[in-house]
Amino acid sequence: MISEFQDLSDKINRLAQLTQALRSENYLLRQANALLSAENVDFKGRLDEAQRRVEALLEQLSPLDAEEDVATDAEATQ
Repeated sequence: MISEFQDLSDKINRLAQLTQALRSENYLLRQANALLSAENVDFKGRLDEAQRRVEALLEQLSPLDAEEDVATDAEATQ
């Protein structure tokens, strides 16, 4: 009977240790997740800024393309 209680006590101790280890791991994973989430937000912001810059450049190029088309058409008609 005492042996059974000792086995049960050992199992409870192992369970408590495992629980503590899992809590520690969970804490570390939450920290890593928070850092990655912040990094993701930063990358999304940088991507949005890059997209705005590319779109602005494309808008600047559109009038130049139109001017070249007009000049090419004028040369073709001469």
